[in-house]
Amino acid sequence: MDPLLRGDRATVSVTAREVEQAGNIREFLGDERPTLSIRGAGSPETSLTVPAELTSVILQLVDLVGRGCTVTVGSIPAEVTTTVAAQMLNISRPTLMKLVREQRIPSHKVGAHTRLSSRDVIDYRRAQLARQSKAFDELRALEEQWDITD
Repeated sequence: MDPLLRGDRATVSVTAREVEQAGNIREFLGDERPTLSIRGAGSPETSLTVPAELTSVILQLVDLVGRGCTVTVGSIPAEVTTTVAAQMLNISRPTLMKLVREQRIPSHKVGAHTRLSSRDVIDYRRAQLARQSKAFDELRALEEQWDITD
């Protein structure tokens, strides 16, 4: 599995066998989150215990690949501009600024520019998705209650 490198970007393609193996690991682990250790190939005495944070990332990748998902890995800066935050939320910049004015998303000024914490933007997105999911579940319950079918 050699990555295709383009500047600071890399693309890694996984084979059907690797997806199958990831699925097997996913099934084996279930909800368990073990610690991971890496053993050197040349010397069995050389080993490294993977930090918990990185273990979490690796296990999430294995889980997603095992489900057959396409995964994009990237880093997010600690704070973002309003344009980037709006893109992350899939809303217009004016809509984002309205949310900022209403203090529904925390922000701060850097000179004359508004900046948002990436964590706050991600938390807002998660809350937004949870609200949408709840509304959809309520709609489905009403459809069942009123016996509405397609």
